[in-house]
Formats: sequence, structure tokens, C-alpha cells
Amino acid sequence: MIRGVLRRAAAAVLAAGLAAMLAGCTPRTPVAPDRAPVVSGAPAGFEDYYGQDVAWEQCTGFDDGGYFCGTITAPRDWTDPDAGDLDLAVIVRVASNGESKGSLFVNPGGPGASGVDMVRQSAGFAVGPKLLQSYDVVGFDPRGVGRSTAVRCLDAAAMDRYLFDIPAAPRGTPERAGEQRQSAAAFARACDANSGGILPFITTENAARDLDLMRAVLGDEKLAYLGYSYGSFLGATYAKLFPQNVGRVVLDGGLDPSIPGAIVGARQAAGFQSALDAYLTWCLAGSDCPFDGAQDAAQQQLEDALAAVEASPLPASDGRMLGADALVMGIISALYSEGSWATLSSALTAVLEGDPDEMFALVDRYYNRYDGSYLDNSTEAFSAYNCMDYPADPADVVAEAEAQVAEDAPTFAPYWSSDVDLCDEWPYPPTGSRSEITADGAAPILVIGTTNDPATPYEWSAALAEQLSSGILITRVGEGHTGFNKGNACVDDTVVAYVEDGEVPTGDVRCDAG
Repeated sequence: MIRGVLRRAAAAVLAAGLAAMLAGCTPRTPVAPDRAPVVSGAPAGFEDYYGQDVAWEQCTGFDDGGYFCGTITAPRDWTDPDAGDLDLAVIVRVASNGESKGSLFVNPGGPGASGVDMVRQSAGFAVGPKLLQSYDVVGFDPRGVGRSTAVRCLDAAAMDRYLFDIPAAPRGTPERAGEQRQSAAAFARACDANSGGILPFITTENAARDLDLMRAVLGDEKLAYLGYSYGSFLGATYAKLFPQNVGRVVLDGGLDPSIPGAIVGARQAAGFQSALDAYLTWCLAGSDCPFDGAQDAAQQQLEDALAAVEASPLPASDGRMLGADALVMGIISALYSEGSWATLSSALTAVLEGDPDEMFALVDRYYNRYDGSYLDNSTEAFSAYNCMDYPADPADVVAEAEAQVAEDAPTFAPYWSSDVDLCDEWPYPPTGSRSEITADGAAPILVIGTTNDPATPYEWSAALAEQLSSGILITRVGEGHTGFNKGNACVDDTVVAYVEDGEVPTGDVRCDAG
């Protein structure tokens, strides 16, 4: 069973909302951030890091607005100021009205998604158009990610083989497990060899300490933050470590930090099964559905299609073979967003006709792969963070998780778990733990949960809001991953009033569909 979580398909979600979220007017001559660093409260021995200046350079974004890019230097090891440095890539889209209230940091999820790319590609989609007016929107690549000092593992051809080669031995046999273990071990060795010694330090706790460093360097006394999906875990970890520095923090698509990794995976399987059920209902009501009959019949047809490509994988035009694992990944990629359901129908129709190219396009969207190249290192960083953050689960927990998948996710169950866990081959033992986060003493924190979110099930957001001493739950009734800036005025107005004006809801808020 794979530890950790499926990352948010940030690139795909951005592409879906990019055209509609372009920002408005901005100052003709944007000015780089110039607030003095906040050194008070810096950890002992790390004061120079907190007091550093940033050499900002004007850069470009897809939205209107003024953008500045820079690099912040962070310690490699937050327990040893003499252990060397690493770089954190940062982009700032300055406030449109020219009178910034401060920085609003955003994280698109992952672990491994690029905040620099998110803000560069659509700052308006990242935070909504209203908050662009009064905040400097800050995107950053966490340590190990993208343009920051990054985890590096394989070149594109080798990554293709690692992700898409189908083992020769049948599923469930010792021989197949041996093939998978050999592949996982080779991948882990490559990550260690090519990452410059940073793997032991790629953890969410270290990334949260980096976030406090960036807050201080950009001159903010308190952190304003909007974290999606895994970004909610990063934000909650920050609140645990620095409750006194929490300002206006929104955690969208919350993760429950207390449940074991195997149970995380099992609950996600159930979440995607629920999203699949909703898709099939929608599909059967339309005219272009690749399935027919009642809901149960359509699900059986899909399961038959999975079994068929498991037995006889389909060759794609680029030479890759679409087996059941890749087909599951393509389906999951589309289930992140209701807006992708029509694309999924088209891709499934093509698969049933023997053509896997459209389905591989969905798979590639998940891995941020384009024309044979990987546009970022999100897959490598995803593995690095999860293998360090999640302790290994006892055998009874793994068995419980597998039983849950079999019961709650029958379509995905035969292909969901593996006899081999990459993290068992990772060259460094995990340092993270699974426990509730209360963040006692923190200012109010909004947690947004969507009722049929497949990747971060609603119950996780509810649990996180309950755990946080100052947590307030915002419920979005609807489909898809995360809830802010998805067209629900109740959610959007509540978040904007909180971040913009400090208006804290008097209690939990329920936002019905529409």
C-alpha cells in the first residue's frame, strides 16, 4: 500500500480556470516588495537568514499585473545553522491597487506542485480576483520542488519506464512483487544520487519552517496563507510550529493529520469511487456516454474495460502501453474536477475502440508530462515528501486499509494497492508522525471542505477543523477537489471577507450548491 496522498492535479485545475480568472488593472509601474525583514522571533542561530535581502527582478505572468521573482536562502537543516544552504524560488504578484496589505502566500498542493507556476500562470485563479487588489500574492516552490533546490531522480525516458512499464509477471505473484521492488529500489537510489544530499531534509516540517522564513523576509509580522489540498497540511503544520505568527489562514481541501498513511490511501479510494459514481450518473443522463443501461451495468462495463486492458494492454502512438494501472490513473486525473467529465467520456470511448491516446493525455496531465518531457519534478518531490512524512504502517493497519478499499471502492480495488511500497526502499527513514494538530494560541483558521471531494474527503476537513483550537469549518456542497474560487458565492464571499477585512464567521458555515 502506498503511503501518503494523491497530489492535487494543479496544472489541470489551473488550465480549466485560467481563461476566466484574468485579473483587472494594475499600477503602470509596479514596485518590488520593499518591506523590512522581521527578524524578531527568529530561531536562535538563524537570525541572518531571517534578515536577508532579496534581489528582486521584474518577471512576467499570464495575468495582468506586476510580477517580481527572487530567491530566498534557507538552511538545509533547521537544527544546524552551519549545515549549508538551499534556495527557495519565489514569485510576487504585487497588489493591483498599489497599496498592499501585505503578502498572501499560496500553495497549490502536492506535495510537489509549484506555487511559482500557479501564481505565474493565473494569480487570479490562485486567490480569486478580489484579493489581487489588496495583497501581494506570493507563490513559492517548497524545498525540493521546481525552481527551488530540487529533488532530481531520472531523466524523461527513465521516468517513463518507471511509471509506465508493465511488469511481466501476473498481478499478485511474488515474481511481480520482485520486479516492482527492483524498480522502486532503482528509483530511490537515483533520487539519492542526483539530489545533492537533500533527501533527509525534504519534510513538511522543514517546509513549514521555510514558510516562516519567507514570511519574515518579506516583512510580514503575521502569515496570510491560502493552502490547497496538501497545502492544508503544510499550513496546519505551520500553525502547530508558529501559532503566534498565524494571521489570516485558509486551508482548502483539508487533510486529517492524525490518520495512518494506509488509511489515507483507502479513504481516497472510496472518495474516487464516489466521484466515479457521480460521473456515471451524469454520463448516463447524456448522449455521449460510452456506457449504457443502469448505473450498476455501467460500472460493470467499466470494470470489464479495466480487466480487458489488464489482460491485453493497448499500444499508444508513442509506444507506451495502456494497462489497468495507467487507465485507473487517467480516470482519477479526470475525477478531480467535474469540468473534466466530458473529456473522460471521450477518452473512455476511445479506449473501448482500442485507442488509448486520449486516456494517456489525462494520465500525462496528472504527471505534468508533455510531448515526452516532464515539465516539473512533481513526481519526484511527491515521493520524497511522503516517504519522509509518513511512518510505516503496521501490518494490521495495512490489512484494514485493504479491506476498506475492497468494500468501498470495488472498481479500483484490484489495482489500488501494491505489494511493494516505494518508501520501504527509500534511503532515509521517515521522520514525520501522525497525530492531531491543535495549534493552541493561533488566530482563527478557516478550513474548507467539499462534500464529494474525491482526493481530500470532506470528513478530513471536518476533522482538521475540529482538531484546530481555532478552526472554523466552511462546507461547500458539491463535486470536485477543493472549494474556494469554484463558483460558490457563499464560500468565496466568506473567504474574501475573512482575508480582506478580518471578518471571522461566528461559527461553522454551510454553503449549498450554486
